[in-house]
Amino acid sequence: MLCWLAIIALAALYFIDRSIILGRVAHPNFQLFLIIVLGTLALGWLVMFINTLVIIRPKLLAPGMRAIVSVFTLAAVVATSGVFVYGASLLNTGRETITAVFDKGPAFDPIDGRYNIAVFGADSGDNREGVRTDVAALLSVDAKTGKSLLISVPRNFQSARFAAGSPMEKIWPNGYNCGDECIFNSIYRNAETEHADAFPDTVKNIGAQAAMDALEGTTGLPVQGYVMINMAGFEQFVDALGGVTINSGGWVPYNGKYYPNSTVRTHWFAPGTHTFTGKQALWFARSRDFTDDYHRIKRQQCLQQAIIKQVKPQTILSNFTSIMSAGEQLVETDIPAGQLGSFVSLAEKVSNEPMTRLTLGAPDFERSFSTYPKFDELQERIQSLIAKQNKPKEDKPKKSKDSSKSAESEETTKASEESEDSTDVNNAPKLSNSDDKEFTKPDGSPITEEYLVNLEMAGYRTLISEIAANNDECSVP
Repeated sequence: MLCWLAIIALAALYFIDRSIILGRVAHPNFQLFLIIVLGTLALGWLVMFINTLVIIRPKLLAPGMRAIVSVFTLAAVVATSGVFVYGASLLNTGRETITAVFDKGPAFDPIDGRYNIAVFGADSGDNREGVRTDVAALLSVDAKTGKSLLISVPRNFQSARFAAGSPMEKIWPNGYNCGDECIFNSIYRNAETEHADAFPDTVKNIGAQAAMDALEGTTGLPVQGYVMINMAGFEQFVDALGGVTINSGGWVPYNGKYYPNSTVRTHWFAPGTHTFTGKQALWFARSRDFTDDYHRIKRQQCLQQAIIKQVKPQTILSNFTSIMSAGEQLVETDIPAGQLGSFVSLAEKVSNEPMTRLTLGAPDFERSFSTYPKFDELQERIQSLIAKQNKPKEDKPKKSKDSSKSAESEETTKASEESEDSTDVNNAPKLSNSDDKEFTKPDGSPITEEYLVNLEMAGYRTLISEIAANNDECSVP
């Protein structure tokens, strides 16, 4: 009876404030306690069924009844001891991953009502020296509402400022500025290889700390922790989730097998809804052929939002083992294990709120902004976006059907007046462009992957760039 009351109480607490339960379950010591409890229960039920068989003496039963009792007992053992053993196994897998990945320090509180976590995508391939953070972003989340702001920093962002008092701020008091070599994605490696002695021994990851200090000094927001995503482990993680779904607004290229009798190996994701595997998601996030870094950043933001929306407790539970197996390969972080409960609960709120996205470069600022940043301007923009999130929602007045039709008519007329045919250099074929975004072939038929491949074989790369110009437009279903 007490057992059932405890289960009911836990279920009620889960729906009232699940962060309390999740916080306990995420703690390695409590997990070890649960593993021992489940193991004891499994052994106890097994002993009970064995004792029952000894008492009833199956050999004395009629042959038909003996088979029925044996099958029933086996099913009962699986339904009790088997379930407890399976639960203990899952907890042990989670405990090993949490112990290996997360920090042992105490949980931290939000600052000014927000959690600010740095997110880095680490590229440390065999052909590269050291780690490069080709993906750098700051995720700022309102601790109560779950409203989030994702600030992406282009890899070529120059003159990054460091947080006051940080070792790198003393070395670079006027910002990380030494020309084209001093771009954001080199800060991690520069700190590790050139200035490691400047950091105290308590810093476990010097490169990550330097990059966090750069995000804090640049954005003006206090950075509380970091998550480093290994690009190779990213594939495994997305596969463990069962894929990730994205609405792509344009043609996105990626490298595959060479076409027969050709030097062309470009393949394409068509506009539309895709459920990507891990490898496809990585291609989608890293592609910049025929476009640039800013297109890639927008797609990465979209992908990050899609994953956040998809990673819910039910998704984690249904794919628990594979997600935990991918965890150690995917993530390095200084976030303490005790923070997991509140963060899992907060993640649900984040997934239900629209994410605000800002890039410290084009298209949110002028194209030269990442080379010559105006820090007062970008920090004012960030504070303005946060203030906008803090405002209570206002009921929008409903538009009449007539006014909606009138506005739609004006938009269509304006788009029609501004549209022009797009052409490529070197006598490329003319494409029809009726709305400044979607091209068609000269005969009016839709563009296909085969058509794009033929254009590349013919050398019309500028035209392909025009067609792919809107491949940074994507959304989360």
